[in-house]
Amino acid sequence: MLPKKNRVGKKEVDLIFKQSKFITSPTLTFKFIVNNNTNSPRVSFITPKSVAKLAVTRNLLRRRGYAVLSKYINQFPLGMMGVCVFKKYQDDVFVIENEIKTILSKLN
Repeated sequence: MLPKKNRVGKKEVDLIFKQSKFITSPTLTFKFIVNNNTNSPRVSFITPKSVAKLAVTRNLLRRRGYAVLSKYINQFPLGMMGVCVFKKYQDDVFVIENEIKTILSKLN
């Protein structure tokens, strides 16, 4: 699991959805804002009910996303706040990892 200091809170999520840029991939949409401060990057995962009806499966997707993201959190720019929104159910961790790699390549 990603530490709390590297996750976005509810107030920041509202701000991100109002003022963000976005990058899309087949299973994820990454919405983000880059601030001028030098804080560590903060990224959260959102799984809507349209992707998985049961809360258990939504939480499973979020946990898998955080597990993959913990490897790559240092590659995001400093001061970035972002939200990864799942578009469809993805059971394979390797696919989620490849999606995060493509998002990072589009960012840099």
